[in-house]
Amino acid sequence: MSNLAQLKTQLKALKLSGTLDTIEMRILEASSNQISFTEFLSMILTDELQTRQNRKLQRLIAKARLESNKTIESFDFSFNPSIKPSQIRELATCRFIEKSENIFFVGPTGTGKTHLAKSIAHMACRQYLSVGYYNFHDLFLLMTKAELSGKLENLLKAINKNNLLIIDDFAFKKLDQKQSEYLYAVVDARYGNGSIILTSNRSMSDWVGIFPDPIMANALLDRLCHNAHQIVINGESYRKKKSPKNENA
Repeated sequence: MSNLAQLKTQLKALKLSGTLDTIEMRILEASSNQISFTEFLSMILTDELQTRQNRKLQRLIAKARLESNKTIESFDFSFNPSIKPSQIRELATCRFIEKSENIFFVGPTGTGKTHLAKSIAHMACRQYLSVGYYNFHDLFLLMTKAELSGKLENLLKAINKNNLLIIDDFAFKKLDQKQSEYLYAVVDARYGNGSIILTSNRSMSDWVGIFPDPIMANALLDRLCHNAHQIVINGESYRKKKSPKNENA
C-alpha cells in the first residue's frame, strides 16, 4: 500500500472526510509552493473544519424546514416600500436573539411575511443557531397528538430548546382552552430565554379575540410583546402583483 493510500485509509478511519476530499490537492499545492509543515497542517485542518461547519449548517436548515430560496439575498425589497431594508438587515444580524427579543411580521396575505421570517431563520442557521419553524395550526395538531401519546413534555422541551422559534400564520383561527394552555407554556418558557418570530394576517389588536380566556390572553400577549419588534406591512400581494395577468396588463 502506498503512503497516500495508507493516509487515506487513516483519514477515513478517523472520519476526517473534509481532509480526505482535499488531501491530494493539498499535497500537490504544498509540493509546488514549498509550503512549510505547519502551513500544510493548517490547510488540511481548515478544510476539515469547513466541511464540518457546512454539514452543521445544512443540518440546521433541514431541521428548520427552510426552503433554499427563502433568504435575505433573494427577497425583493423593491416591491413594497412599507418594508424598510435597513430594519430587516439589522434584524438579520440576529442580535435580537442574543437579547431574547421577539419579532412580529403583521400584514395581508402575500406581502412577504413568511419569506422575511425564513430569511432571518437562514441567517440564524448561518450563525449555527437552532431554529424551529411551525405553522400555527399544525403546531397545535402536533401538541394534541403528543399529549395523547404521553410525549407532550418532550415536545415542549424540543420546541423550547431552539434558539429561535417561528410560528407562521399566528392567530389563524380561534383556540380552545387546552390549546391556549399549550401556547402559554411555550411563550412562558421562552420569556427572557429565547426569541420568537410570529407572522400574522390579523392585526395585533385582534389577537386577544382568539383566546377563550381574556386573562390568559393578556398574560400571554404581555410576555410576547415585551421587547418585541413589531413590523406592520401594508400593500398588495407580491404573488398577485407578479401574476401573468398583471404582467401582461
